[in-house]
Amino acid sequence: MRYNKKKFIYLISPLKIDKTFYFHLENILKQEKVSFFQLRLKNEKIEKKLIIGKRIKKICKKFKVKFLVNDDAYLAKHLNADGCHLGQNDMSIHKARKLIGDKIIGITCHNSIKLAKVALKNKADYIAFGAFYSTSTKKTKYKPSLSILKKARKITKKPIVAIGGINYNNYKNLLLNKANLLAISSYVWKNKKLKPFEAIRKLK
Repeated sequence: MRYNKKKFIYLISPLKIDKTFYFHLENILKQEKVSFFQLRLKNEKIEKKLIIGKRIKKICKKFKVKFLVNDDAYLAKHLNADGCHLGQNDMSIHKARKLIGDKIIGITCHNSIKLAKVALKNKADYIAFGAFYSTSTKKTKYKPSLSILKKARKITKKPIVAIGGINYNNYKNLLLNKANLLAISSYVWKNKKLKPFEAIRKLK
């Protein structure tokens, strides 16, 4: 799977999608820094997820951004998304692969090279580590050190995604330590000082 080094952002949706979201998303993707967009809606009904997903998918397509679904390979299949992201307790890669075929499948590997090796053996398209910094998006059980990124780079050429509490003050550290993509959510959607597109603009 190819990725553009300038497009190092892996943008994750807010947990609630309001009417202003689509406007902000267009303004963010216009800046050509986002490779992947992940739909992560935990508490919405499937009907609402389908409506929201279809609209986001159109915007992603317009700006050549890969549209992924969090946790749910069935939803990814229904939306004909570009792929899905799986946690360690979600569906296996093999089962997801049967559902969505030759689409992108990424795996959370927490703070474990061992889990990363298993994911790569099972033909994951990218591996994700985190949370590197404290985050309000979810409770963090696992905290890898930056050195895990360089260790992972030695075992694969596939994209390595860094997750967790990433913002303007710490993002360069992760890129310097061999992360290819930075999964960002709160810094963009819950930023009290900057509008979403301004928050993205600061990351260069």
